[in-house]
Amino acid sequence: MALVTTKEMFKKAYEGGYAIGAFNINNMEILQGIVDAAEETGSNVIVQVSSSALKYARPTYLKKLVEAAVEDSTIDIALHLDHGADFEACKTAVDLGFTSVMIDGSHHDFEGNIAVTKEVVEYAHSKGVVVEAELGRLAGVEDEVNVSAEDSSYTDPQQAKEFVEKTGVDSLAIAIGTSHGANKFSGEPKLEFGILKEIMELLPNFPLVLHGASSVYPEAVQLCNDNGGELKGACGVPDEMLREANRLGVCKINVDTDLRIAFTGQVRKAFNDNPANFDPRKYLGPARDEIKRVVAHKMINVFGSNTK
Repeated sequence: MALVTTKEMFKKAYEGGYAIGAFNINNMEILQGIVDAAEETGSNVIVQVSSSALKYARPTYLKKLVEAAVEDSTIDIALHLDHGADFEACKTAVDLGFTSVMIDGSHHDFEGNIAVTKEVVEYAHSKGVVVEAELGRLAGVEDEVNVSAEDSSYTDPQQAKEFVEKTGVDSLAIAIGTSHGANKFSGEPKLEFGILKEIMELLPNFPLVLHGASSVYPEAVQLCNDNGGELKGACGVPDEMLREANRLGVCKINVDTDLRIAFTGQVRKAFNDNPANFDPRKYLGPARDEIKRVVAHKMINVFGSNTK
């Protein structure tokens, strides 16, 4: 239907009491599965691309794939740069036609994060593009993001308010206990909802984002492991915790690991079931179908973004 910014998406999400799903893509099949699920459920969607995904699939290829998805669907799609490391990475995405970029300045001190975020905001806004930033640091590993548990930190609510006011950023990724990768908790899953509530009180109706929010479904992990995988100790954020975060005001929830596990599990199973198979369509097809199933589940049962 249209390639849009997230501004109107977030406004509708707040008014409707739901969250927008933001899903990372690396290839055509993953994108098709996401968009097919969004089309089937009537959910607008954010398609995310990391810097490493841009390197892998090449910028022009990815951009044209997303343009095809927009042309072939009746939903609104936002194209978002995930974890832009610096001003140049964000500028490149803006100039490529992305409608939203994330500047991840969380590795800087507070003032340094403000400075680089403000620089990105000024450039992106001049081109009609919206900006997400991050305050606090999530532990875990995902593409170029690699933060140890010792270096992670929760978002300070008072700093969050000051940060938003000084940068003019459009949305803010906060750290309340989620993490990147497939091993999110060493014990029982726990999120600091008190921090989220305090931030919401200081920044009412401001779009907050939850990174590292894959649920890492046990059945998907088991399928991988039953077919030669070695995902040990995998643990994610339970769906009910994501629903609570949404209820408290989070309007964008990021999902990447769940898609990787779902896709890989189906490919492993296809090879295991039929070792003689060498037709890519016969193993990428089931993987695409599983992406659609997982994304539709998120949209209907977790984010509440479906309108059909």
